[in-house]
Amino acid sequence: MTEQKKSKGGLKEFFDLSEVFGYYFKKKDSDNKPDFNLKAMHFINKFSIIVFLLAIIYFVSKKVFF
Repeated sequence: MTEQKKSKGGLKEFFDLSEVFGYYFKKKDSDNKPDFNLKAMHFINKFSIIVFLLAIIYFVSKKVFF
């Protein structure tokens, strides 16, 4: 029997934002032209992620400084 290494969920994996940055800064596919609904969906997703992160920063700063 071979043992597989189990990865522990450390802080490095918890704060890994590579998927978020990949979502925002990925290269556009010139072959596939998305329709309006898909563009709107991606805009709403990006906007909601930004608002969520701003809210987290606000609440943490409010808790720390006030």
